Amino acid sequence: MAGAARAYVHRLHRKVALFLVGFVAFLLLMAWAERAGLSRGWIGPIFLFLSVMVYAVIGIYARTTDPEDFYVAGRRVPAMYNGMATAADWMSAASFISLSGALYLQGFAGTGAQPGGLAYVLGWTGGFCLVGLLIAPRLRAMQLYTVPDFFAVRFGGRWPRLLAALGAVACSFMYVVAQIYGIGLIASRLTGVQFEIGILLGLGGILLCSFLGGMRAITWTQVVQYLVLLLAFLIPVSWLAYKQLGTPLAPLAYGAQLPKIERMESELIASRAEQQVRAIHLQRAAELAERLQDSGASLAREREALEERIRLLRAQGADFTQVMQARRELIALPRDAASAREQWGRAMNEAWEHAKPLGGLPHHGQAFIGDPDGTPRERVEFEQSRLNFVALMLCLMVGTASLPHLLTRFYTTPSVADTRRSVAWSLGFISLLYLSTPALAVLVKYEVMQGLVGSSFDSLPHWIAQWARVDPGLISVQDINGDGILQFGEIHLAADMIMLATPELGGLPYVVSGLVAAGGLAAALSTADGLLLTISNALVHDTAPVRDSRVQVSDNRVILTKFALLAVAMLASAVAALKPAEIISLVAGSFSLAAATFFPALVTGLFWRRATRRGVVAGMLAGAGLTLGYMLTTHPAWRAWWELPNDGLWWGIHPVSAGFFGVPAGFAVILLVSWWDGAASARASARR
Repeated sequence: MAGAARAYVHRLHRKVALFLVGFVAFLLLMAWAERAGLSRGWIGPIFLFLSVMVYAVIGIYARTTDPEDFYVAGRRVPAMYNGMATAADWMSAASFISLSGALYLQGFAGTGAQPGGLAYVLGWTGGFCLVGLLIAPRLRAMQLYTVPDFFAVRFGGRWPRLLAALGAVACSFMYVVAQIYGIGLIASRLTGVQFEIGILLGLGGILLCSFLGGMRAITWTQVVQYLVLLLAFLIPVSWLAYKQLGTPLAPLAYGAQLPKIERMESELIASRAEQQVRAIHLQRAAELAERLQDSGASLAREREALEERIRLLRAQGADFTQVMQARRELIALPRDAASAREQWGRAMNEAWEHAKPLGGLPHHGQAFIGDPDGTPRERVEFEQSRLNFVALMLCLMVGTASLPHLLTRFYTTPSVADTRRSVAWSLGFISLLYLSTPALAVLVKYEVMQGLVGSSFDSLPHWIAQWARVDPGLISVQDINGDGILQFGEIHLAADMIMLATPELGGLPYVVSGLVAAGGLAAALSTADGLLLTISNALVHDTAPVRDSRVQVSDNRVILTKFALLAVAMLASAVAALKPAEIISLVAGSFSLAAATFFPALVTGLFWRRATRRGVVAGMLAGAGLTLGYMLTTHPAWRAWWELPNDGLWWGIHPVSAGFFGVPAGFAVILLVSWWDGAASARASARR
């Protein structure tokens, strides 16, 4: 048996090595073809097509209808490869595409409007320590298939498992929408098709990977996807480090750029042109604040003025483009007063932020915003910044230890010992990218301040307009003060833009842009596959009966799971096409929800024998209800509809960290209800 296992691992090593050699050879071939004159219009589609085809071939090769293979890959994935697959599952579109962008926009500690910064890196990495020490080995020892199975076996009855299944669907759906949004973003940029068509192209890759082979196919596609995204991340960051610092070791050398960035930040704050831009943003914010005093009347005046402008243009025989521009402005007006309050309120807040020094961005090396020794307002900002940093880090950490699609990955190893080793491998593979992420944010900020700011609008690089066509919300430049020179305050970069545009920003060959897009696609596909399987399992498998403390599975249930996966994928694609929010915001929200729903129940169920069924049901409802309620009641659209004050935050905690309230509420309710059940049982026994 041991000899057969060693031979199996050797075969895996050989196959992975062959893929890696072939992939590097493909990159060299594409680089030669670009130098030989291959059009950029061909390079992008080639990367997209071959990426999806490779994953599809693996998915088809690993197809299965065996329940053990479909749900847990036969429980024979070696620890190293499970760690690699887990790292790919973990390095989602949020980590690969958006994390460096969040650090670019938020600095190391976040801002008042966007808490985060290094909290993402610390929280997500620290969560794996909780997974390895508390959760994964104990769940693996129970020989389960899904996380809701634990609630069925540990507590019995229908409601614990059903609530766990609903929680898995809710947090995983929010997460998978973010991944599919990232897929559409990349596919549309690579091929030039519309964003919605890009989503459908990527969706085909997801279904081919997960529909036929379940966890078995997903595992081996994720191993390959990890290798792709690792090279896609490290090559551009190493190139930028070599270009700026003369060494490719970005994590060790990027600190040399921080003093330079600090000096340029001071120069930008003192710049007369930058001050003009800030003054114009301040004026816009004041105008929007005036409109919001009576949004209904202001909306009517705006509509009447635009209609009058269109009539005058037509009467004067103005150019057709001028008339159409006025009509577009009219159509873009909010539909009603509630929409106006939300839209203008958001625009006013953005204008206030851009009216601050550095366009609202913090000093990159600043610990926290505000000043502990400054004015009362600065002291409040400092305390709220620290509190939001800790709250987000806590939610991400316990959310990592609670996400069903991640915990299920550790069911695939041969033994409990392999599960522990797999967690260690996961941390090692993830650290290769996470140590480079802060470096990338610093190197890109230096590149923008040094190379892009101060350029003439007539000589801006073409990639800016190309990305703006994909989605105007990703990047925009506007000559606000009319001097024809690009100022730092005139640039808007979304978090989802930074990593994807790094090769073009750094002047790298376009083949590297194709590689980065392929890496982002691999990151999004790998996570989306696992999430869709988790949702479909929750909808089909986790409604199966449990008999004699054992979870029953069947071939028919596997077939139903496959069709549920298809339906969920289509629904998630439809939601992603609406572009509901930035990737990292959606992902952080799903972590808060997972933390509040699962973490108290998992910990008490695993480590406290007196936890009862009613206690866990009440705790899950309380944690999830409080978290969702806080997210909803602090959403700008909700508050604008009910004409409530702008924020409604509790102690300044932002809604992405709503689990900061939901997790302790879940623990408290489980403890109280379980104690009450125990006391009631003791009283009943005493009466008998």
